[in-house]
Amino acid sequence: MALNCGIVGLPNVGKSTIFSAVSSAKAEAANYPFCTIEPNVGIVSVPDERLDKIVSLIPPKKIVPATVEFVDIAGLVKGASKGEGLGNRFLASIREVGLIAHVVRCFDNSDIIHVNNTIDPESDIETVNIELALADLETVEKRYEKTQKAARISKEQQKEADRLLPLYDKVKKVLEESKSLRAMGLSEDEMADLYDLHLMSLKPVIYVCNIDEDGILEDNDYVKRVRAIADKEGAPTIKICGKIEAEIAEMDSEEEKREFLEALGLEESGLNALIKGAYKALGLRTFFTCGSDEDRAWTFKEGAKAPECAGIIHTDFEKGFIKAEVYSCEDLFKYGSEQKVREAGRYRLEGKDYVVQDGDIMFFKFNL
Repeated sequence: MALNCGIVGLPNVGKSTIFSAVSSAKAEAANYPFCTIEPNVGIVSVPDERLDKIVSLIPPKKIVPATVEFVDIAGLVKGASKGEGLGNRFLASIREVGLIAHVVRCFDNSDIIHVNNTIDPESDIETVNIELALADLETVEKRYEKTQKAARISKEQQKEADRLLPLYDKVKKVLEESKSLRAMGLSEDEMADLYDLHLMSLKPVIYVCNIDEDGILEDNDYVKRVRAIADKEGAPTIKICGKIEAEIAEMDSEEEKREFLEALGLEESGLNALIKGAYKALGLRTFFTCGSDEDRAWTFKEGAKAPECAGIIHTDFEKGFIKAEVYSCEDLFKYGSEQKVREAGRYRLEGKDYVVQDGDIMFFKFNL
């Protein structure tokens, strides 16, 4: 799947405000629907306390954090699957992301317009889910028809159709009820067979409750209703106060941000929780390279082996991979230095079949 997160929701629920804060970019935000037309894209540094600890133990000239891409997508309205509002553009943008951050308005404010003139989280979520399901249904129906026609050409394509058509029938029944496919519990093989359809209701989702200052510490009724829906889907829920996050984004120092959060009774900002949650939900993990010149966090897909991770740094590293010197960042924190990690017998050599673990500190040896 794509390694980015799309910020999705009805018009005017706070998507662009959240995007501006999360990316420290100035996405256009205004009090009217369809303010965002073309998607805004932001490359966001992933907060990682482990990198901070590594830097304190192995001071470098340069620090490079891991990153994840967020996309601020135009708002959706009822009928988007048929082209209403900016539906066609909205749907095309969602197909290109790997994860949906579904923003739901969870506060009252008569000065801020709601596209349906009422605050109703269940209705808002249902509107988005129905439109995604209807658009997916159209995609599956077209592929079903195409596969049926292809089956008449050769025995090989008939065999392929015999395998795929029952799966298409299975997902069509769910989509015809305007339900999301992600709750079906499809197998890895079924997911692979559906991959090239880029079905939107199959994408993982994080529900983002956009709250006001009163809802920071205690869930209001709107948030509780969103959590109930998310829990049924097995999806995470994150609370974000767009106004507060925008204030934090304007602060210059990390110390100032920490003091501000402590005054509010928070351990971390909602946006940091969203960034970390998106990174994890996309199946992304981090390994580190360290030295006097640079301490760096590198992003890899969970399950990747050592040569593949070497190739993330440079393609030549993968081509000429010999071995990797590896130790865990947790061992570095425990023993205090690389030398002491070696003395404790925790420093090791790994070959081509080694599956890289989140938090590994690595040094690659290669031959060109």
